[in-house]
Amino acid sequence: MKILAVCQSGLGSSFMVQMNIQQILQDESVSDISVDHADVGSVSSDAADYFFVEATLADALGNIQQNKIVKLNSLIDKNETQQKLNEILDKNNIDHK
Repeated sequence: MKILAVCQSGLGSSFMVQMNIQQILQDESVSDISVDHADVGSVSSDAADYFFVEATLADALGNIQQNKIVKLNSLIDKNETQQKLNEILDKNNIDHK
């Protein structure tokens, strides 16, 4: 599985979300998921299985299936990111703590 953190420029905030996701996966003892970051203009539907994006930027991902977009209300709220990531892990029957 691949997760892509997306922001307007593909630099600061998406990299921060990527690092948060990687830390959560490590804490949850999940090792077989790839995580990267990108800017909103360069992503395509086949670039990842799930796209984590700030909620107000989600409409800019019009070419991505809605069920692949994970809208974050706060990019700095690690608890929200963890909750949404755990929902994905559960949905895909991936064991975690």
